[in-house]
Amino acid sequence: MNDQQMKPTILVNGYAYPTIDSNILQQTLPYLTYLSIFSYHVTALGDLITISDDTLIQTARNNSVAPMMVITNIDESGSFSSELAHSILNNESIQDRLLNTCLNIMQQKQYYGIDIDFEYIFPSDKEAYNNFLSKAVTLFHPYNFIVTTALAPKVSAEQKGTLYEAHDYAFHGKTVDHVILMTYEWGYTYGPPQAVAPINQVQKVLDYAVSVIPSEKILMGIPNYGYDWTLPYEPGSAARSLSHTQAATLAQEKGATIQFDEVAQSPYFYYTSEDGKEHVVWFEDARSIEAKLNLVTKYQLGGVSYWTINSFFPDNRNILASKFRVQKI
Repeated sequence: MNDQQMKPTILVNGYAYPTIDSNILQQTLPYLTYLSIFSYHVTALGDLITISDDTLIQTARNNSVAPMMVITNIDESGSFSSELAHSILNNESIQDRLLNTCLNIMQQKQYYGIDIDFEYIFPSDKEAYNNFLSKAVTLFHPYNFIVTTALAPKVSAEQKGTLYEAHDYAFHGKTVDHVILMTYEWGYTYGPPQAVAPINQVQKVLDYAVSVIPSEKILMGIPNYGYDWTLPYEPGSAARSLSHTQAATLAQEKGATIQFDEVAQSPYFYYTSEDGKEHVVWFEDARSIEAKLNLVTKYQLGGVSYWTINSFFPDNRNILASKFRVQKI
């Protein structure tokens, strides 16, 4: 048995926008099981706003990667809408219309399955969301379509907040084929500077998740981006998103020393911009990616999911390949 055959096999999902550069897509597909194309937006009447996904679906299939349809409750403003989810989850005929439309698209376009990414659902709609997922699985499974859900990063069943309360980990764990844990965005656009996915926080989510979800169904989210904050941080100000490669290049250009937070297992650096303002950048590097991938083994997870693969990060590909075989379907 060679070294490659001895490595554990995991599932790897990558979210991609239809705008992804074709070269980046081709470079990334060998390291993916699933390509989740983001996203079909649902409407209050149960229709879908379509996207240009034909090329990505065909390219994925040509490279032995399973294309996944993604549906979201993102409204016209570009934000996840509690009201939009509510209008769907509380009307049976609208649900039937939506799910049958999804089924038709998956059949016509040769999708492999569907990822349901409904976020900021009213806490009072938790049971309605669970019922909707049951209905989806009942409809899609006989056609051999798999069903995945994206879940907010919870540390307990009682966690408060609109982002968390309607995401019932135990129910998703027993109902759908895989769950994608969105274990990122501790550091986020409108928040104070910190690591995007600090490993100590990620582990708290995993500790809870594996207690109520079969570990082999869990795909741990890994961020493929970092943030650049202007200092001093002012509440409400926005950080600039950047790729890990852009972050490393910026540090080099500015002569900045990259430091490493041992608790978060994440790199960061400070620099001064042209206008004389100080900045701090948090991102991922080979060390932080390896620390995250080690959690897959520690918790015996099904695999990982990247948000997003629209920028190419060679370090991630190399470390992933050194530790695991990527399952192809």
